[in-house]
Amino acid sequence: MGLGLFGGGAAAARFLARGGADVLVTDTRDEDTLAPALAELQGLALETRLGEHREQDFTEADLVVVNPAVPPSSRFVRSAREAGARITSELELFLEACPAPVALISGTQGKSSCANFLAQLLDGGGRRVWLGGNIGHSLLDDLPAMGSGDLVVAEISSYQLEALPAQPLPAVRSAALVNVLSDHLERHGDAAGYAAAKARLLALVAAGGTLVLPAALAAAEPFAGGLRACLITQLLAAGEGPAFVKDGKIHLEGRPLAPATDLKVLGSFQLDNLCVALCLARAMGATSGHLAGRIAGLRGLPHRLEDLGSRGGLRVVDNGVCTTPDSALSALTSLDGPCTLLVGGQPKAGLPFDGLAAACAARGTRVLAFGAAGPALQQVFAGAGAQVCDFPTLEEAVAAAYASASPGETLLFAPACASFDAYANFRARAEDFRAMLPSP
Repeated sequence: MGLGLFGGGAAAARFLARGGADVLVTDTRDEDTLAPALAELQGLALETRLGEHREQDFTEADLVVVNPAVPPSSRFVRSAREAGARITSELELFLEACPAPVALISGTQGKSSCANFLAQLLDGGGRRVWLGGNIGHSLLDDLPAMGSGDLVVAEISSYQLEALPAQPLPAVRSAALVNVLSDHLERHGDAAGYAAAKARLLALVAAGGTLVLPAALAAAEPFAGGLRACLITQLLAAGEGPAFVKDGKIHLEGRPLAPATDLKVLGSFQLDNLCVALCLARAMGATSGHLAGRIAGLRGLPHRLEDLGSRGGLRVVDNGVCTTPDSALSALTSLDGPCTLLVGGQPKAGLPFDGLAAACAARGTRVLAFGAAGPALQQVFAGAGAQVCDFPTLEEAVAAAYASASPGETLLFAPACASFDAYANFRARAEDFRAMLPSP
């Protein structure tokens, strides 16, 4: 249900069809929209139902694999459940069949970067490492090649957590919450509902497994109530815990591991992501000596505070993954010197821009708002005393940034809003932004 365009639906259909199931793919979008995903199903014996969902398809199904974007309240999902079908997800299918130990990583900000760091830290340690999940790659496709001696790193979103049974899964030997702020309130109802979805991660770790949490989070509900005595719980805090940064050095298990400057990825917050990854790496068997040698070579992900260098006289930083004000604020505070901020798109319900606006006003950051959120953002930023203009499109905002650029200025693309007013996803928006830039 919900083929989608991110690969998970196509991977689930392939997995089940190749396993001998009678598969029906149903999606409310049309064939033209879904063409890239449909191309991935060429040659498979399955049916498609496009442009609509039909009640009968759900009431006659034995198993319904639901796309994470589909809300649990869907009447079709409810009909299938009432008719006796098992409701599952692409990630649950993987976790049930995975022969290797899995580390699950979630959080509001930094989960992709943390998962990326962990996979790189584990690489070269003598065991094959697989990276996937919400980061953009379905691990179901990798299952035939996986063995029990491998290691798996999977990023997991609140939507995916919501779809999993809240019980220990044998494959999940470690897990981490990088942080929990506020996001996706339109799906989860409020901040408490979002936190409850994230807290489901705590129930998934097998007995004797390792759970890594910020200390402040572990002391608050619903996370405190979800801790179990059978878990090895590692709590991270500034300057203490199993991994931390102090006096310019990264410490692991009470000993200096490497200079903090060994991490070349832009953004001071990336050291926090690294500390989480180091804890998980040790839990998965990596030695301190191996980890120390891997840090200097770590590379960041595209569109995560990615420094594109000088483009037409401006230093450009692409933080296109940013879809919340909190994330934009983290990016802004990681940069020095004069800055112009590109912010806009489709606003998310319940996420205030007051803190970001105040920071821009205090720093003298010029703000160029764009898209559906532009007029509202102009009011918020102007009310805080920031210099702001709004534009109907991203292209017009980029042109304005270059028309009034100052020498030595940084252009920060951190939209802080969803992309759906003009783009299919954040990645398409970020790639379009890059195409608008002058050549290096």
